[in-house]
Amino acid sequence: MIRRDEIATIAGNGLWKQNTSLVQILGLCPLLAVTTNATNGAMLSLATILVMALSGVAIASLRNLIPHEIRIPVFILIVAALVTVVDLAFNAGLHSLYLVLGIFIPLIVTNCIVLARVEAFAAKNPPLHSTLDGIFMGMGMLWTLTLLGGLRELIGAGTLFSGIDLVIPGASALRLLPADYPGLLIALLPPGAFVLLGCLIAWKNWLESRARRPASHPGTTPAMADPQG
Repeated sequence: MIRRDEIATIAGNGLWKQNTSLVQILGLCPLLAVTTNATNGAMLSLATILVMALSGVAIASLRNLIPHEIRIPVFILIVAALVTVVDLAFNAGLHSLYLVLGIFIPLIVTNCIVLARVEAFAAKNPPLHSTLDGIFMGMGMLWTLTLLGGLRELIGAGTLFSGIDLVIPGASALRLLPADYPGLLIALLPPGAFVLLGCLIAWKNWLESRARRPASHPGTTPAMADPQG
């Protein structure tokens, strides 16, 4: 069994403290390429969550049977098998979106986030802990990529969740800015993704530094400087 405090620690690390995109800065290749809109970022993150959760439970279950010297090739084989299943499932169930995401679904095999977590966590912890770690690390990536994709899409085209009809037939994107908004092309290009990712990292660091700042006591005022030196 897993204790509540352990679940809270794993969730906090995955969603915030060790966020894969804002703290560990892993997986930048799909992050910059796919987040041209919120839908693409969310769906690639969901595929990654599936792979991370399944690879976590598989490797944690087999960790005592895998020789230490060949653990990395075995880990890659297990992850590659799971990615193939997810890739085929996307191709069969969401073919139009599969064509948009392109090579980035098969490339989950080489994603640093997946390999880093199976090596650092799943290979040393029980299956349930490893499954939760994979889920919450993936969810940290999910909210980050969805937020980054949403910001890029909003600034670049004035819409939100463009391409949602590829996932939910009949649904349409939200237009949050006027129809005559000209858009800002650089937000949809990789340089814009770098700038906005840097802003998100700065925002997270600012929130953490503000939380660490000692609270001022009510009723006290800052000491005034002596005007005569």
